[in-house]
Amino acid sequence: MGKGSFRLGCDIGGTFTDFVLLNDKTGELSINKCLTTPGDPSDAVEQGIRQMMNLVPGFVPELYEVIHGTTLVINAIIERKGARTGLITTKGFRDILELGREIRYDAYDIFSEYPPPLVPRQFCMEVDERIASDGRVIREIDAGDVKKVLEKMKAAGIESLAVSLINSYENPEHEIKIREIIEKQAPELSLSVSCDVLPQIREYERTCTTVTNAYVKPITVEYLEKLATRLGSMGFAGKLFIMLSSGSITSVETARKFPVRIIESGPTAAVIASQHYGRMLKIDDIFCFDMGGTTAKSCLIQKGQAGLVSTFEVGRVQRFKKGSGLPIQVPVVDLMEIGAGGGSIAKISKLGLLQVGPRSAGAVPGPVCYNHGGKDPTVTDADLALGYLDPDYFLGGAMKLNREAAFRAIEEKIAKPLGTSMLQAAFGIHDLINETMAAAAKTHIAEKGGNPNIVTVTAFGGAGPVHAYGLAKKINAPRILVPPLAGVGSALGFFTAPVAFDLVRSHRVGIDDSDFEAIETLFTELEKEASLILQNSGENQTIRYERSIEMRFVGQGAETNLPVKRTPFYKFTKSEVKGLFDETYIRLYGRTYPDTSIEFITFKVRAGLPLRPFHFPKLTVGTQSLAECIKGERSAFSLIKRKFISHTVFDRMKLFPGAVLEGPAIVEEKESTLIIGEDASGAVDEFGFILITFREK
Repeated sequence: MGKGSFRLGCDIGGTFTDFVLLNDKTGELSINKCLTTPGDPSDAVEQGIRQMMNLVPGFVPELYEVIHGTTLVINAIIERKGARTGLITTKGFRDILELGREIRYDAYDIFSEYPPPLVPRQFCMEVDERIASDGRVIREIDAGDVKKVLEKMKAAGIESLAVSLINSYENPEHEIKIREIIEKQAPELSLSVSCDVLPQIREYERTCTTVTNAYVKPITVEYLEKLATRLGSMGFAGKLFIMLSSGSITSVETARKFPVRIIESGPTAAVIASQHYGRMLKIDDIFCFDMGGTTAKSCLIQKGQAGLVSTFEVGRVQRFKKGSGLPIQVPVVDLMEIGAGGGSIAKISKLGLLQVGPRSAGAVPGPVCYNHGGKDPTVTDADLALGYLDPDYFLGGAMKLNREAAFRAIEEKIAKPLGTSMLQAAFGIHDLINETMAAAAKTHIAEKGGNPNIVTVTAFGGAGPVHAYGLAKKINAPRILVPPLAGVGSALGFFTAPVAFDLVRSHRVGIDDSDFEAIETLFTELEKEASLILQNSGENQTIRYERSIEMRFVGQGAETNLPVKRTPFYKFTKSEVKGLFDETYIRLYGRTYPDTSIEFITFKVRAGLPLRPFHFPKLTVGTQSLAECIKGERSAFSLIKRKFISHTVFDRMKLFPGAVLEGPAIVEEKESTLIIGEDASGAVDEFGFILITFREK
């Protein structure tokens, strides 16, 4: 069968699983949402696709690509539902996971807790070997010693094995020998070796990342195989791609091998979509705001580019306290996440004050108004009580909301304890979650050297367009951009993501002592390795490479990332590289230290296939009359007047290019609802994007 006409994006969130079907020939987009099934996420995937088959009959045989984002990996870590994992490390380093960095994340909390390691100490075993920091072999490895440790692991019932030896990033010889022995003696074991997963400096982060990969690898392989089987049973014969935390997509084969790379699989897609829309509409500075049912994610995009970081944390004991989780050292889009979603639960704190989040009602039982057994009021219940949501048009009418139940829950759990009215309690919930998100947004933007007074807020997620107006006012952003199908923005963003993969290798050497020809060889080896990984993802396409180097002043504990041109590295002079480093350092920190020596730490390569075409279809609505776009009037709460006022309700699917929507207004589509206050107005462009601007005071 030749190449079909359809691509499908599928994003599994904490509350809903979203689907977007793209017809490449016509540009037509079809949408579906269903509740996530936490017990087995593939149940929701199959359910949603079968529902889509009713909307677009016969599309599956013409489906040549499915792009999937999943929360499976991060949930397995948080819920500790991974495989029984063992660790083989160098003699003397058995306690590496227990010791960590020996840094207290909260200096004033003497009772602060840390997440228990994914591998208990009794499953951490040593082999007698040693490699120096410059790669010299100090003590050869004994194959007999490795076999004895392997037998102990098998006797302990280990299902997955991680191997991380000291300084193996500089010389992987001993790890390769261990891998060969295990593959021969125990081929049934799932295996993750640090020289494959992360050949990078810092033994704790490297070991923790390798262990995490091993911990989730068996369940990821099982899930992806099950998913592929279920897709095949429905007639799918195309390629399955998985979203990476770095904002690119990769083949399912690579995701099976490196599941640690897909921990932040879904949330990054909205950021990649924002980048695409920024290029499309020539907007350089964007604050991407994606508010779903469980969390709110955001990212600052500057000069059309989102930042990447090389380390993040999962499974935090204190969810929003840095240092209280497990460090994962893989490329990831620089996201900020807070516990603020439509399902965030409102309660009275121990101090007698209103608190919203971070705990969420999730998909099960969900908000009270879902009528699925929820008892605690949530942000969605408050939004419904304030008139922002239509109880008869949630998900386009497919899911009725119980407004009276939401009223009762807010009254009993919030209003009465606070001695206030149900309306004021609902407004308090809505405004407090906006304030929480605004405070986090200001901090995030400031940390990146941005200015909230010039950014355009892009709103995604089922709850994003409801809260974007209030958030923008609090951070003093001048514009809000709400793309079409914002409620399924991540699933749609998959189509804008490149097929790419990032590789790193540490080699610590002072710039004055370095061999630039050897560095070029290192870069070339990384590029060859990356090209092999991409072979499963494209059909004889030209691969593009990007290079960068992490460098630092000698004695520093943190590195500065320096992008470099892809020319033979030996053509650079050492003074040129020093000059580039100083220029970058001054831009970031305001000064440099010309008399201090500089060293190379880590070399990076990103290999990617050409961007695949994705074009938003232009609006084809026949009407040019704003009156024909109006569904009616609805009384909803004004954040300015602090009372209910009449809002004009528009049907987004009927809006036409050039339409101007004067606030107060509510714009409804199946997947989300947009609120425009009375001090703002929205303009519709030829693709259906709504750009909201605030009137001058």
